[in-house]
Amino acid sequence: MDPYKVLVVDDEKEIRDGIEIYLKNEGVKVLKAQDGVEALEILNEYPIHLIILDVMMPKLDGIAATYKIREQKNIPIIILSAKSEDTDKILGLQVGADDYVTKPFNPMELVARVKSQLRRYVSLGTYEGIKKVIDLNGLILDQSAKEVTVHGEPVKLTPIEYKIAELLMMNAGRVFSIDEIYERVWKEPGYNAENTVAVHIRKIREKIEIDPKNPRYLKVVWGIGYKMEK
Repeated sequence: MDPYKVLVVDDEKEIRDGIEIYLKNEGVKVLKAQDGVEALEILNEYPIHLIILDVMMPKLDGIAATYKIREQKNIPIIILSAKSEDTDKILGLQVGADDYVTKPFNPMELVARVKSQLRRYVSLGTYEGIKKVIDLNGLILDQSAKEVTVHGEPVKLTPIEYKIAELLMMNAGRVFSIDEIYERVWKEPGYNAENTVAVHIRKIREKIEIDPKNPRYLKVVWGIGYKMEK
């Protein structure tokens, strides 16, 4: 199997080169760009499995680049933010990023997050012993094709959004707490996960519901969590 290709986008050469060293040790092929414009050009030329994207860059910053990437591709995006505030993180998640790492970061933590996202991306819909197509009254998830449709219309979900929808649709009617959703999808403890999960739930609703404020499928159970209606 060909190695995974990860695109590292940062205007600081030392950071690009440092990340490349650690990822190459894991057998990952690394492509590099110094800004969002160059990143989009590379994405149009090469098959990329994951993007590590800095927020603060010239020409086209990470938030704007994420928005443009999400117009066409659903590959995992990890945002690098130099700020410790939640603003950049939440904004990145809102426009379609799957995870974030705050600078300065532990390189091994970044590598672990990259590997986790790659596993999730390449194994969507591979749960054992489950049906390949789930139909909830017009909301259909095809696990073989990794596609979601609403009354025949395709819905573009990011890998994380897909995993959340898959979890809830496979267990329609069951209420999942925010922490449980985070632990099942992100595969790590759900400490302070409320904002992260809420952002993704809202994005899913915007894509699958006719009226997101009065959802038909994805419901909140106040004080407990979320569920997908049978």
